[in-house]
Amino acid sequence: METWLTHWDPENTEFWKKTGRKIAWRTLFITTVGLTFSFATWFMMSAIVVRIPQIGFKFDTMQLFWLAAMPGLAGGTLRIINMFLIPIYGTRHVITYTTILKLIPCLGIGLAVMNPNTPFWVFMVLAFTAGFGGGDFSSYMPSTRFFFPKHMQGTALGVQAGIGNFGVSVAQFITPWIIGIASFGASQTLSIGDTTKTVWLQNAAFWYAPFLIIGGMIAWNFLRSVPIKASFKEQLDIFKLKHTWFCTVTYIMTFGSFSGLAAAFPLLIKNLYGSFDGAPDPLTYAFLGPLVGSLSRTMFGPVADRFGGAILTHITGIVLIITSLAMVFMGLLTPTSLDQFPLFVILMLVLFFFAGIGNAATFRQYPIIFADNPRQGAGVIGWTAGVAAYGPFIFSILIGLSITHTGSPVMFFYGMVVFFLIAIAINWWYYTRKGCEKPS
Repeated sequence: METWLTHWDPENTEFWKKTGRKIAWRTLFITTVGLTFSFATWFMMSAIVVRIPQIGFKFDTMQLFWLAAMPGLAGGTLRIINMFLIPIYGTRHVITYTTILKLIPCLGIGLAVMNPNTPFWVFMVLAFTAGFGGGDFSSYMPSTRFFFPKHMQGTALGVQAGIGNFGVSVAQFITPWIIGIASFGASQTLSIGDTTKTVWLQNAAFWYAPFLIIGGMIAWNFLRSVPIKASFKEQLDIFKLKHTWFCTVTYIMTFGSFSGLAAAFPLLIKNLYGSFDGAPDPLTYAFLGPLVGSLSRTMFGPVADRFGGAILTHITGIVLIITSLAMVFMGLLTPTSLDQFPLFVILMLVLFFFAGIGNAATFRQYPIIFADNPRQGAGVIGWTAGVAAYGPFIFSILIGLSITHTGSPVMFFYGMVVFFLIAIAINWWYYTRKGCEKPS
């Protein structure tokens, strides 16, 4: 099978109807399923980390936040690398190899939790490799950008990223269920308060392996590559453009918040509300945030196509600011009673919902902002996605430090508000207001 397509012109209506549409939607389906498992493996440590102390590992609060953070550090760094790969190696090769690569953290973490003597540094290394699943996002999204005509890119990118984001919820939702099934290896005793139960925590990592193997085989056999090529050096021209940096700021506000809060949400619940009698199981609620954010991203892709992304990005920033301040002033980040927990969850879901809208909106903006150079536009998508993928790392570390040094995450939320103000000011001046430089 030939890797590279010989001709590709999705803006040509006749070509799109006869040839392009079928290939584009097939590619979108395969890569979206693959991206879902990428996100699931990227965030599996956020689900596993709340269980590790419950099976006997003696890690303190800051160490647990470090384990939740490491996939974000790797994901952000590897996204910056991945953003250059599609124009060099093509969709077929990149998607296949990155899919298979994720077997390393899935098998490694599964083996690590089976050994009660596994040292912390080994978990740190393996948590870093979980970031392979976050890194390849910057290959998936620019690839999809090449396959679709401009008027459908908001929808296509919204569908792919939105459904792909469901992988976060998959990791956090399925973990409590799947670890209760007898499997390969010895069981562990899970202790929560005065109750104990038998679990197989390795399942939370092992179960991805067969899906990744099948996904890699499907990608190799059914994907093709668009004939848009550029060297590494040629692609560096995006860093000379001011709008690359402005778009980076706005996407950190949206996806950085989504991914960062998704990684930290289980530990936030545990640290804020875990000391009360009848404390909630973090994984019972944590998956709801990424689920809501993924749904809103999927739903609002077409809305952004119709009404423009800039105004939705602006609305997103305003709501994120109001909600963050509400959580501070209502005492939900310094709770005195478990009665505050329902409202805490509701406002966290509001944050996730609007972060998802913002994710769809910003990705609609980029093809418009960089309409004169599609290759640069794809590169910017990869770059911004790479930087924003540091969200799980930055959020987990800063929240952990805030809790460790001040007793609560309040200072972190104040910092978020300041950054959001900067982001919406940039978005308003350059992309939203009447007479702006790049209305999008």
